[in-house]
Amino acid sequence: MEERGSGWLLFASVTLILVGIMRIFDAIWAWRYHGALPDNLNGGVFGTNLHTYGWIWFIVGIVLIIAGFGVLTNSQFSRWIGLVGAAIGAITAITWMPFYPVWSFLYIIIAMMVVYALAQYGGPEQA
Repeated sequence: MEERGSGWLLFASVTLILVGIMRIFDAIWAWRYHGALPDNLNGGVFGTNLHTYGWIWFIVGIVLIIAGFGVLTNSQFSRWIGLVGAAIGAITAITWMPFYPVWSFLYIIIAMMVVYALAQYGGPEQA
C-alpha cells in the first residue's frame, strides 16, 4: 500500500532537484558571461560582480539538490531547507511579476505546492 502523501513528497523532491539544477546552470551562465552588465545590477545585494552571483547560485543549487534527495529519504533537516527555499522562491518571484507575469505566477504556484507538500506530508509520522 502506498504511503500517505508519497506522491506529494516525490513532487517536492523532483522540484527541488530541478530548481537546484537550474541554479547551477545560472551559475555557469554568470561565470561565462562577458557582455555588458544591466544597470539594475548596480544596486544588487551582492555587488556588481557576476562571478559572485555565480558562486552564490552554485552553492544554492547544490544545497537544493541535496535537500531534494534528502526529502526522498524523509530527512527532517532537508524538509526544512526545502520549505525555506520554496517560500523564498515564491516571495522573490513576486518581484518579477511586472516583467514576466505568467512565469512569475506559475513559479509562485509551484513553490506553494512544494511548501504544501513538505508542510502537510513531510513531517514525522503521527502515532
